[in-house]
Amino acid sequence: MKVLIVDDEINIRTSLSQFFSVYDIDSELAENGLVAQRLLFSDSFDAMVVDLKMPGMDGLELIKWMREEGFDIPVIMVSAHGEISDAVSALKGGAADYIVKPFNPEELVNKIQKMVEANKVKQLVENPPFENSSFIGQSAQMLDIKKTIARCAKTRSNVLITGESGTGKGVVAKEIHRQSFGEDGPFQSINIGGVPASLIESELFGHEKGAFTGAVSRKLGLFEVANGGTLFLDELGDLPLDLQVKLLTVINDKQVQRLGDTQKRDINVRIIAATNKNLEKMVNEGTFREDLYFRLNVLRIKLPPLRERKDDIPLLAAGILKRLKREMGNEMLSGFTPNALEKLKNGQYYGNVRELENVIERAILFCDDTLIHEDDITIEDNVGMAISQPSSPTSKSSIEVKSLKEVEKEKIIESLHRWAGNKTKASKELGISRRTLLNKISEYDIDEYKKVK
Repeated sequence: MKVLIVDDEINIRTSLSQFFSVYDIDSELAENGLVAQRLLFSDSFDAMVVDLKMPGMDGLELIKWMREEGFDIPVIMVSAHGEISDAVSALKGGAADYIVKPFNPEELVNKIQKMVEANKVKQLVENPPFENSSFIGQSAQMLDIKKTIARCAKTRSNVLITGESGTGKGVVAKEIHRQSFGEDGPFQSINIGGVPASLIESELFGHEKGAFTGAVSRKLGLFEVANGGTLFLDELGDLPLDLQVKLLTVINDKQVQRLGDTQKRDINVRIIAATNKNLEKMVNEGTFREDLYFRLNVLRIKLPPLRERKDDIPLLAAGILKRLKREMGNEMLSGFTPNALEKLKNGQYYGNVRELENVIERAILFCDDTLIHEDDITIEDNVGMAISQPSSPTSKSSIEVKSLKEVEKEKIIESLHRWAGNKTKASKELGISRRTLLNKISEYDIDEYKKVK
């Protein structure tokens, strides 16, 4: 990071420069706005610290000139106590923030870091090359996962992706396929938790005309449609035991047989499965076949929850905002204020990336400026907590368990109200599958939504 310090007092310039170096921040010094103009044309800077009152060209004049010349560099205005009204004018003129003398240098560094981060997000939102990246994340965890994806793409082995709901398992599956096949091989997916149990078999393996009541024509299953490419089995843990047997047979034999047919057909399909459930625990409990588990768990990718990789939130927020502002018809939006971005980074996100998307979508609806402000953002940190982290009856008192269920029921009803009974959207907000939501509605006897689709 490189900062331009513009101040007519040499002691302030040099002391700030020395302090910045402790934080690995490089700096250039200018004693007034005219010198700053020359340096802006000869070098590039990530941020500027500008004194309000200077001889020759003061801070307000410098900011006005910068905006006229097209310099989009975030500026912190430094003012004295009696100059606060002028500092506010500087904000209106294009300064990102201001700080009043005497100030704590650490506070200034903190402001600069937030401001530079927000400006980088703005540049990502505005620049088309950002869309070339389909898998977003630069934290240490995500860089390791990107390396694993690249290794997976070099093989045809089956892959198991695990992680909480909303962590991006489907995005990872598509990225593995993209690096494996490019645009040539088919990619088919099925959300097992979102398909009635009676239809899963037909969806996966297909059927012949007359195979069962309602089978009025032949239907190819997803294994056949995905032949030569990838089949993504999302929410694998919801697959019934009887179909686990049939899936295992198809994987072992590399052949599929449609319902009502006597002929088997050869297939060449790479399977990527994903789940937010603990399959090892399910194997021990007898609800998931061990042999199927080992056939699918050849290569493993575990996605961390968003609250454990908060360094990725600015990059994710930029990608989400870039997409949503186009979809929602708000092309004037260009980014977030530093405080708004900091608020996003402090969220817990039990619904993970999906919840972050919901938060930003709501912020867009409330925003009436070109930047999303802190007040536009509402983060309900307890949404999904009761669902994602249920308490164990063996470790909690009966009173605590009851209280947790009451909180869960309230949040479900609140989400259903918010989405006018739309269970698909409510389940996404809560970070659970639609089937789980239906079960919760029945369990808690939420009558008004039992018959609503």
